[in-house]
Amino acid sequence: MPAKKIKEWEGVTKEIFKKEIIPMGEPAVFRGFVKDWAMVKKSKESDRAVSHYVKSFDRGEPATTLRAAPEINGKFFYKDDMQGLNFEQKQESLSESLDEILKHLNDDQPPAVFTGSVPINNCLPGLHRQLPNPLLSPSVAPLIWLGNRVTVQTHYDPYSNIACVGAGRRRFTLFPPSQIHNLYVGPIDFTPAGQPVSMVKLHGPDFIKYPRFKEALAAAEFAELEPGDAIYIPELWWHHVESLEAFNVLVNYWWVNDRVGPDAPYTCMMHGLMSIRTLPKPARLAWRELFDHYVFRVHDDTVDHLDVKNRGILGKVTPQNYNNIKQQFVGLFQRDQPKK
Repeated sequence: MPAKKIKEWEGVTKEIFKKEIIPMGEPAVFRGFVKDWAMVKKSKESDRAVSHYVKSFDRGEPATTLRAAPEINGKFFYKDDMQGLNFEQKQESLSESLDEILKHLNDDQPPAVFTGSVPINNCLPGLHRQLPNPLLSPSVAPLIWLGNRVTVQTHYDPYSNIACVGAGRRRFTLFPPSQIHNLYVGPIDFTPAGQPVSMVKLHGPDFIKYPRFKEALAAAEFAELEPGDAIYIPELWWHHVESLEAFNVLVNYWWVNDRVGPDAPYTCMMHGLMSIRTLPKPARLAWRELFDHYVFRVHDDTVDHLDVKNRGILGKVTPQNYNNIKQQFVGLFQRDQPKK
């Protein structure tokens, strides 16, 4: 298991978060960040108190709940032959999900129950006002995750994330984006819950089948969070999440930093799968040089030799410049469409 703990912070302000933590591009743990939430205070009373508190906001909107037999031990994943998943999905209200979790609260091996990524503003109107997050704009809407002892397999999100523990305990194991090759990632277009996942078990990995996973573990960081704690996960950091109690609630916030649209980089990658991946290796390497130069800007002086007025779409990305780039892209895309 990884030995490196994620760096911890206390008393984080919006200015510290924006000017010190985000620029580092690394995860951070905020101890006691939401300790004053009513939800967290209810967690000190009992699991049923938290459940009653959440249910008091429920208006019965359906959400997707994952259900699975006790035999999977809460580990949602593929079936052994990867021709399906080891769980089922059900549409039900959050109150129904909570009741199912509570019904098996004292079972030694309960059926797995997990309801996640549920917009609070839709399903629990009014609760968002009880969940202040001083680090983010009020426009960043919270989502809620409910479950028993379940495991979310190692995956990444295309957004920055602040996840706050409302009840129960969670263990996060994180891998930097550079470890993607050592994580043995599964299919992109058939996934357990939307994002590609690592095919390697974190506990008891098969190093014969997945030898490079040892390198990933050497680069991993971890943290165990109590109610009231929070964790910042930068975009594209891989994370494995274990809910450690029979009853767990998490609230998270996803957002994008300095980006035109949240899906634009992923769309670019998909276009690359169509247009670059199948080229001969010399051509792929040549295109990588162009991407490094223009897109990833591995050299800070890429356009310094040009006057500002002569940099065109290589200049600062203003709204006007963005529209110019978009027009160029649309024109090229239309040109590349097959003729009828």
